[in-house]
Amino acid sequence: MAESGAGTAAQAEERRSQNGSDPRMSRGGGFRRPSLLRRFFEEVQNRLTADLDDRDPDFIRENLSLSWLIASIWFRGEVRGMEKVPESGPVLLVGNHSGGTITPDTIVFTLAFNTYFGVERPFYQLAHNLVLTSPVGPYLRRFGTVAASHENARKALDADAAVLVYPGGDWEVNRPTWESNRIDFAGRRGFVKLALDAGVPIVPVVSVGGQETAIFLTHGERLAKLLRLDKLFRLKTLPVNLSLPWIVNVGDFLGHLPLPAKITVQVMDPIDLRERYGPEPDHDRIYEDITMSMQIKLDELAAERTLPVFG
Repeated sequence: MAESGAGTAAQAEERRSQNGSDPRMSRGGGFRRPSLLRRFFEEVQNRLTADLDDRDPDFIRENLSLSWLIASIWFRGEVRGMEKVPESGPVLLVGNHSGGTITPDTIVFTLAFNTYFGVERPFYQLAHNLVLTSPVGPYLRRFGTVAASHENARKALDADAAVLVYPGGDWEVNRPTWESNRIDFAGRRGFVKLALDAGVPIVPVVSVGGQETAIFLTHGERLAKLLRLDKLFRLKTLPVNLSLPWIVNVGDFLGHLPLPAKITVQVMDPIDLRERYGPEPDHDRIYEDITMSMQIKLDELAAERTLPVFG
């Protein structure tokens, strides 16, 4: 019976091949290639699968000096207070976020962190999916950039890594230019729970200048919902900005050439949440206290600037 079944299947396969009914075959007799749209989806999904193993200390070591030189020239990057980060062990760095898909604050801080602590210290940056799908995504993954998720963050902290998280994510990074000097986490309190569950200190990191690298117009959340991007790519926004070389840039999927705005980053004092707020801390109070202190620091950094881009 097994041989009879195999023979029948083989004969059916031969008949389909002869009469062109095989769905894999084109009318010209060749196998169909996957559609461009399907290949695009597959490539995007592949870029969203970055994990902790993608970080490559040897790659960072080989490219750190040149990358820092370029960032210093283009963004005139300045990072203050790096000594406030605990010298070892897991720590949750909580930052405000600016600059669209090409986020100069992350680039400058990541280079400074690896320079200060050395490439062997595990350090990961959680990023929105738009960043991972951009042309610089593969490069950033080797520096430790992974898809923003509670699971990735907890896995890294459990491995004694330093983790940089941006609670405002895609919402804050694409806020309109006229809201440049505003901390906007959109009420996202997950970082508080993460730090408490993992038992790690929070170190606020405040930056200014990133939102001057383009003219940001809208988050585009309604457009993203209309196009079902959340279902396809887990993208809740479809931002629109004015930037080079596209002029009108919708989605920022291909990134853009950021204007050479001066980026200044300030590391604040570490916070032991249970020591400061007790054994059963109020998450809302912690959120309000941290965002308020970061807003005060951002206001101070903004007050130092005289002109957009020039700093």
